Amino acid sequence: MSADYWLGAIHFVPLDGSGPKIFGFSEFLAGLALMVLAWTIGDVRYRFRVRTAPIPLYAVTFWVVAAVGVLTLLTDLWRAQEWLVPEGDIVTPAAWQAILAGTFLLTFLAWAWYAFMRPPVYGRINARRFARALYVAILKGSPSELEVIAGELAYSAKPLIRYASERERFRPPEGGQDAAAPPSVTRFANDILLLIAEKRFCRAVVTSSPVTALALFQEVAEAKKYGVQVRTFARNLVSEAFANRDSFLFHEGEGYESGLLGYHRPLSQAMFSNYNMVETVGSLLAPDFRALRGWDSSQWEAYCRIVLMTLRDYVEKEYWEHSTALYGAKDNIEQAVSDLHKLNGVASVKWDDDVLDRLRVVVEFIEDAIETLDKKKVPDHLVKRVRDRHRQRASFYDHLADLIFEVITHASRVTSPWLLCWHIQHNSLWNKLFNFGRLDSPAGKIVKFKVRRLLYDEVADMEKTSPNFLGASILGFCLNVMGFPLSEEDHDRDSRPLQKAILSWTRKNFAWLHAYNPRVAEACLVDRITFDTENLRLVKTYPVEDLRREASYVYFNVAPPRATTPEPPPP
Repeated sequence: MSADYWLGAIHFVPLDGSGPKIFGFSEFLAGLALMVLAWTIGDVRYRFRVRTAPIPLYAVTFWVVAAVGVLTLLTDLWRAQEWLVPEGDIVTPAAWQAILAGTFLLTFLAWAWYAFMRPPVYGRINARRFARALYVAILKGSPSELEVIAGELAYSAKPLIRYASERERFRPPEGGQDAAAPPSVTRFANDILLLIAEKRFCRAVVTSSPVTALALFQEVAEAKKYGVQVRTFARNLVSEAFANRDSFLFHEGEGYESGLLGYHRPLSQAMFSNYNMVETVGSLLAPDFRALRGWDSSQWEAYCRIVLMTLRDYVEKEYWEHSTALYGAKDNIEQAVSDLHKLNGVASVKWDDDVLDRLRVVVEFIEDAIETLDKKKVPDHLVKRVRDRHRQRASFYDHLADLIFEVITHASRVTSPWLLCWHIQHNSLWNKLFNFGRLDSPAGKIVKFKVRRLLYDEVADMEKTSPNFLGASILGFCLNVMGFPLSEEDHDRDSRPLQKAILSWTRKNFAWLHAYNPRVAEACLVDRITFDTENLRLVKTYPVEDLRREASYVYFNVAPPRATTPEPPPP
């Protein structure tokens, strides 16, 4: 035992080795073992939370544990050797041990607080750490880890959108001076929104954490910050959702199929029912164009459903100016039937073939889109006849008419066998849109007028410019679905103006067309329709089949070919 000692006014006395022991080195080692075990078995969720805490928890823990370990070891040594300590009651041996134990306990509680009780969210203090932890996880690319971290990102949706800048905000002014640099919390938020656009991460969001996408787009809509850096994330997210048949796009279908989610459609509503957001983001209705070619009817049905959601908000807000997003969606939908020509000449086609089912989906979209337009009064400034159908200032009425025209163009490529040709051109398309008073609403009448004008102009251009196969296939479609005799039936009243114009053009020009270019003239004739060159007439044959005991024929006389030739097209 050491003797007491005076240093000035401070009296040093030996430490009592038999005093109470609350927290020593052995207790420290036992507690440390438990902490290491907890840290080791903690999964990626809790490790990510600790890495993104507002304080550098790993570094703080290391130095605190190291300091407490050294001090507890020295304290036990001091007690064993009964070395001198200052006399007094400011810090008693028991209080000193309690301080060390409390510091050790607080370190453990800090881990538990951020890992379990209060998951950290993105903010000014942890912006750099949050971005770095997310970057490492996405760079690693483990699907199981990305699924967990995708769920964790939902907690930070609100601050990420709040701190992120819109695309126009930090651009240099027109005078050429550099714009003010955004704060670091904004720069990291922008980087994170670009980082989560990685396709593997988007796949994880679609598969395991759609609530993350829901939270992000809800915050974008509430903050009205449509210009934040979510364009690439939106495109890849939608593409992955279409590729996954178990995604929200397929589960949030009709209510009678999907139950409550089918009626509420929470994620679809958050992403696609706000026209301003869809138009500004620009990629929500523009999935990867390479994937569109392989879509089946169920995927196109889901796509048409989300386009209609955007269209309803567009119409509700009476935005009659050009919509880039909806125009692009219309172009995409045209691709759904672009391979109809593959059925031409195929003898046996199943009636549930996917190509035919895609045609049904597109026709139903057209019907629903016209019904949506009818919910608002036709604008007074609407131009009924637009001569340049590709100009951007055309209305959505023109876009729908153009869509119908393109679908008819694809359907006109199927010219045989007759039963398949009739099913596609008449039963699945023309009869659904033009006959029996269908689409007889104000919007429907305008769209049908525009379609009739487009069809006739394409045919008439063969006389004005030069015969071509597009005009020929359109003429063949019209002759097939409307027939030779001018119909006086009430259910054909929508077709009658076009039928009258087409028959008049055919009577005047078909023989001339045949003499000028026989191959183009042949392209005007579908199965069972032929041209009798000797008698100058078109012949439609109804052969012996089913209950018909003998063949019957319908004739349409045409005028003799004229001597003039069409003017060459302009250079």
